[in-house]
Amino acid sequence: MLITFLVLICPFLILVPPLQRNRFFIFYFALMMLTAYITESYFFRVIAFSHKAFLIFIVYHLVCINIAAFGAYGADKKAARTGEWRIPESHLHALEFLGGWIGAFVAQKFFHHKNKKRSYQIMFWLMLFLQGLAIYIILKYLHLI
Repeated sequence: MLITFLVLICPFLILVPPLQRNRFFIFYFALMMLTAYITESYFFRVIAFSHKAFLIFIVYHLVCINIAAFGAYGADKKAARTGEWRIPESHLHALEFLGGWIGAFVAQKFFHHKNKKRSYQIMFWLMLFLQGLAIYIILKYLHLI
């Protein structure tokens, strides 16, 4: 399972330079590798690139990317209060687009952060729409719908 996770995530780190500078995507990457290692070592083994490995990847991905997005919003809110270096909005939007929009939405409500900035909200909902469109296109390509 660890090999499957590495093969699925590493191209993003290599091919998308902004993700290399996004410390919360790196946190997500580390969290994914840790969960894959723990699952494989202590719970059950999965054949690399099997259907089960891909389904487990999707579940772990959604959990980990939402944790990372929530953490990114919390860190950005703390930086905004203390006047420290802020997290670029493009990094937050990248986490949203990669599936972390639920964590981002909950964080906006929990931290009261970025929920009144109109330009940010337009981009947030655009990211959600684009993610839905990408999922639709993938499902259509795979003849699942």
